[in-house]
Amino acid sequence: MVASLDFEEPIAQLEMKLGELRELSKDGSVDFSAEIKKLNKKVGKLRRDTFANLSRWQRTRLARHQDRPYTLDYISLMTTDFIELHGDRTFGDGVSIIGGFAKIDGRSVMLIGHQKGRDTKEKLKRNFGMSHPEGYRKALRLMKLAEKFGLPIVTLLDTPGAYPGVGAEERGQSEAIARNLFEMASLTVPIVSVVIGEGGSGGALALGVGNRVMMMENAVYSVITPEGCAAILWKNGDKVEEAADALALTAQDLLGHKVIDEIIKEPPGGAHRSHAHAASILRRVLRRNLNDLARFAPHKLVSERRKKFRAMGPIAP
Repeated sequence: MVASLDFEEPIAQLEMKLGELRELSKDGSVDFSAEIKKLNKKVGKLRRDTFANLSRWQRTRLARHQDRPYTLDYISLMTTDFIELHGDRTFGDGVSIIGGFAKIDGRSVMLIGHQKGRDTKEKLKRNFGMSHPEGYRKALRLMKLAEKFGLPIVTLLDTPGAYPGVGAEERGQSEAIARNLFEMASLTVPIVSVVIGEGGSGGALALGVGNRVMMMENAVYSVITPEGCAAILWKNGDKVEEAADALALTAQDLLGHKVIDEIIKEPPGGAHRSHAHAASILRRVLRRNLNDLARFAPHKLVSERRKKFRAMGPIAP
């Protein structure tokens, strides 16, 4: 059963009643079809109204939802022939980031993404999606491999940020992130980046220098978490809602500021309600963008990518 956030509770209660009516109707002794139709319509309206008026903090909580699809879920649902590749050839594997060859509707790609964990064991293994430098170096190795074979690159961003531990800093965390930004700007193959959940600071941006940068409808992308922002600005962790508003971190905000190119619709009620539906939508969007970028010559891909990022952040007079 999908877990519900507090603002989803009224919807969940109606859905529970709807399920009870459907269960009672199974034996055919009592006809509840009219009531089911009426209640189903009511659930749909409540869901549309609720999700049309979400605050930035509510969208942040949706982006972190425990049942939201992660990179491995999308890989299993929208790709075929996935072959995971391991190691940065320097220190380790960096399992908070996974990547490898895959096919999307028959097109070979290099797919790389952050991976969080669902249960405690996997969360610890994946370090809650916060990568060490070896993860970013592995990602860059795979991108260079994709360039060598002329394959487009698809990156899925979903991390609170890069891991800030002592070991990560000792092994060059900031250099690894900076190196990825530098190298991605010059890769001669198409790059499509999608924020599928939480896009946290440089830890996300290290996989996010793309020709096309997109966000799922309920994803967030910011320089710092609302909790971190509240702690710095107000010295008060209770100010997370104000911090989320100040950060303007939703897909809707960032499309308006031209930081991203497109918002990818999610299933009614969010991607966590139907992984298969969310993956189907994402697959179609990726296919369209990969087909479009395939028309560009390598030098054009590089120049357009650089132009895109240089144009970000205009300040109105």
